[in-house]
Amino acid sequence: MTFKSIFIVLLFLQLGLVSCSSDPLNVDASDVEVNIDFINMDSLLAKSNANQILKYHRKWMVEIPEVYEYERVYCLQINSSAENDVVTGIQNFYKDPFAKSVHEAINRQFADLTFEKEQLIDGFKHLKYHFNDGKIPSKIVFINSCFNVNSLSTTKEIAIGLDRNLDSKTDVIKELPGSYFPSWIKEAWNRDFLVRDAICSWVMTHYVMPKGEETDNVDFNWAVNCNLAENMIRWGKIMYLTKAALPAASNAIILRYSEEDYKWAQDNEVAFWKYLVDQNLLFKKDEMMVANLLNDGPFTVGLPEKGPDRLGQYLGFRLVEEYVQNTECSPNELLQTNYEAIITNYEID
Repeated sequence: MTFKSIFIVLLFLQLGLVSCSSDPLNVDASDVEVNIDFINMDSLLAKSNANQILKYHRKWMVEIPEVYEYERVYCLQINSSAENDVVTGIQNFYKDPFAKSVHEAINRQFADLTFEKEQLIDGFKHLKYHFNDGKIPSKIVFINSCFNVNSLSTTKEIAIGLDRNLDSKTDVIKELPGSYFPSWIKEAWNRDFLVRDAICSWVMTHYVMPKGEETDNVDFNWAVNCNLAENMIRWGKIMYLTKAALPAASNAIILRYSEEDYKWAQDNEVAFWKYLVDQNLLFKKDEMMVANLLNDGPFTVGLPEKGPDRLGQYLGFRLVEEYVQNTECSPNELLQTNYEAIITNYEID
């Protein structure tokens, strides 16, 4: 073989390796600028005296009204807006023995949030890389949600419930009544999902909008009026954009699965698809059926109990992932793609 022939062979091998390893989400977003402030509301309120609480109350009523109202009214159950009532209500909350134990557990496990803050900043840099004009939160607020929420996105901010990111083996978590918090809910709480949950919440609220919505007033009843395929693809887009923000995260993290559950979903992907096709479920509008296949639970209702929950979300992600691989469309183009094009692109072995 001549030197020229060897060079050509090596060139093609190199091009082949580049082509095979190409990943549209593997981008350098280090130069992208995002400005996000972090507030640890739980820590600030717990250690403040009455005058300091009043100062924060007045400040947050103006700067982060939606998150603060959610924390004050919905979580802490302080319905009065009178300043004296608010201060007293917050002080009484942190004097409660169980609330005090929860705060101490949060303090121990989240004494340092540097890693999470860095990951959140990097995640939103990646999201902005793909969506130059995309909305980015101005503030991320760490709260004690009284076990109401992992992450909540408002118009401009994200609230992260540190209590629902405590390790499930924490004593205060074990004390929660099983009638309200069954074991499968507690076992899903894990710090490993904190960053994923926050970004997924933001993507779901501000990027993958229900059809016809162009404002921040998202109609979450949209799902009721759509068939299973539409709902699955919507969730697939949410998961894919979450992956775009966190390209280094495993698919198991993106889908909020353990590695074992993700492997089970992979192994049974074809069987699940065939089940949906054979039962004519893809284009069916049935609120209960859609909820069973997409919502959180101990498992996916109607399927083997040894499998994970939300298999409809998993399959939606796989449908979107395969569509992007085959068409090389950008995340921005993906948002404009209708569900029929994504469904018809899917091929099984």
